Amino acid sequence: MNDPAPLTRLDLLRFLERVQLGDLERTRRWIADEERRQAEQAEGRRRRPPPPDWLLEQGINGRAAVYVHVGDCWCRTKRSRPITQEEARRALADGVDPCQQCRPDTALGVLE
Repeated sequence: MNDPAPLTRLDLLRFLERVQLGDLERTRRWIADEERRQAEQAEGRRRRPPPPDWLLEQGINGRAAVYVHVGDCWCRTKRSRPITQEEARRALADGVDPCQQCRPDTALGVLE
């Protein structure tokens, strides 16, 4: 019979080394991918335009204005559009409600 020679301890250690090198290369690829992802996210944050100073939230289907918001209000909706400070003051004076979360009336110095 042609039985292969039994593996020696050195053969087993070299096999383990190859497996670990493969694992190390895979881990290095994962690290490089994550670094690339983080760099892209940082670049996206850097390029993102600043929020507008003031927002006017329209009703459903573009109906009458519902709320005035400070530009970075967490409570704004997709129906909000940027407006100027003067437009925000005018909207509040015309009876559009201020957002109860960001209180643009306080920020603008407009009291009811």
